[in-house]
Amino acid sequence: MQIQHYCLQPANFKLDGGAMFGIIPKPLWMKSAPADELNRIDLALRVWCVKIGPRLIVVDTGIGDYHHPKFAQQFAIQGPMDPLGECLKAIGFSNQEVTDLVLSHLHFDHAGGIGREVDGQMRATFPNANLHLHKQHYAYSKHPTERDAGSFLAQYYEPVLQEYAEKGKVHWMEGEEGLVLKEGDYEMRFRCSHGHTPFLAHPYDDQYIYLADLIPTSNHMHVPWVMGYDISPGKTTQEKRALLTWVREKKLKVIFEHDPKYWGASIELDERGAFRPQHKFQASEGLAQSL
Repeated sequence: MQIQHYCLQPANFKLDGGAMFGIIPKPLWMKSAPADELNRIDLALRVWCVKIGPRLIVVDTGIGDYHHPKFAQQFAIQGPMDPLGECLKAIGFSNQEVTDLVLSHLHFDHAGGIGREVDGQMRATFPNANLHLHKQHYAYSKHPTERDAGSFLAQYYEPVLQEYAEKGKVHWMEGEEGLVLKEGDYEMRFRCSHGHTPFLAHPYDDQYIYLADLIPTSNHMHVPWVMGYDISPGKTTQEKRALLTWVREKKLKVIFEHDPKYWGASIELDERGAFRPQHKFQASEGLAQSL
């Protein structure tokens, strides 16, 4: 059965460079991620898409198109209306054809595109899809710490989760690893990490793994380079090393959700035992690209 992989880029945005690199001194990260006058750096909102047989699978959803002007200005969001619809149109599909939506976690820049505002109400962007969401992460999202509560904009995603639930279309991922979905011989599975947010799911198949916010850009492959947004940076460093060791053994290509220049990379160990990109794959300037 033929498999086609795509990276979709529904929008770009900006976040504070210091927050993105935590304790790493600005002179180091500025070399590869120059900041604007507000100390913000350019970031992508990258979505993984897989077409396999009758299934059209979308992993994460970007930030959405319904935010008020102040929010959009704060994060310098640049993208079209119906951003995911425009991305899918670029590869010959539509929102209605998506059969499976997989969420790595519920932070606003990953789950923001789950819904669209219709007549003042949030409705599912992919009305015919099955939603795959980690059960324990969802439980955490209801009672996050004060440090990360602002990352969960439940007023936007909860109505859509309820819509999926009422249709019986929610598949709960559970535990540290497991199966997301299966189509013929094709399997999409997941592994979890816990430093950035509890039960952050990393979907993968036999070619690619979606790193989400554990390693958001190619610069974050350096194990100590951990975002200030992490609720447990020490745990993140441990889990980055463990996951990258496993990824290298499996010979998977990694997909960077937020890197503005590279959609992904293959990885290697250098002479000092540090993980480095062996080959970095250039991101296109369009809404979608075939991998």
